[in-house]
Amino acid sequence: LVCSLLLLYLITVGNAIAFSTVSQLGFILAAPEVGGFYALTHGLVKSSLFLIAGTLPNRNLQELKNQPMNTAIWIPLVMASFSISGFPLLSGFGAKVLTMKNLLSWQVIAMNIAALGTATTFAKFIFLPHNKSGKSKAKKGFIPAVCLLLVGLLIANGVYYQAYTFNNIIKPLITIFLGWLTYVLILQSKVIKLPRAAEKFEHLIGVMSLMLILLFWLLIGNQASLS
Repeated sequence: LVCSLLLLYLITVGNAIAFSTVSQLGFILAAPEVGGFYALTHGLVKSSLFLIAGTLPNRNLQELKNQPMNTAIWIPLVMASFSISGFPLLSGFGAKVLTMKNLLSWQVIAMNIAALGTATTFAKFIFLPHNKSGKSKAKKGFIPAVCLLLVGLLIANGVYYQAYTFNNIIKPLITIFLGWLTYVLILQSKVIKLPRAAEKFEHLIGVMSLMLILLFWLLIGNQASLS
């Protein structure tokens, strides 16, 4: 939850994606029994986002606001951001609904706040300017690779088709809308630059390793209590 809220103030695309990976582990730790599906969805999203990050004309979000990207890059960026925010029709929606159904009542409150933070964070990508003639550093194999990952998000959406009820659909839509509203009205012009060291691979792996140790500890504890 703390990491998710910190994301609101990150300035580089790489930092945002890296710290988001750490924050999303909170959903897996809260409901480890459905963590596999959530991890699959998150892996598809983050693979897409890291591919897209390498094609952007600039990694600095402040610069991207004044330097429109190519629309062909913006569309997959928006789809991946929608999925991680829990938008229906993408597997991030089903993964979040399934996770929420396996939480305790007090955990649901915390995860709803975290979901709002995620929607607010990724609003910064959705509202970036774009046009057909915008700049791009995309290489030849980028489009097939990112399309394959995005198709995976659409197909994985069918894993938990039972999520598509009125109540389940309206709740994330309201959360996403509130996240966008928070970003546009409050945070769009307020960005704090954090050290680039935070997005280094070895630092990220260190934090993720600690989270995985905690995850295994929880699983072992649950098995011991059941036996």
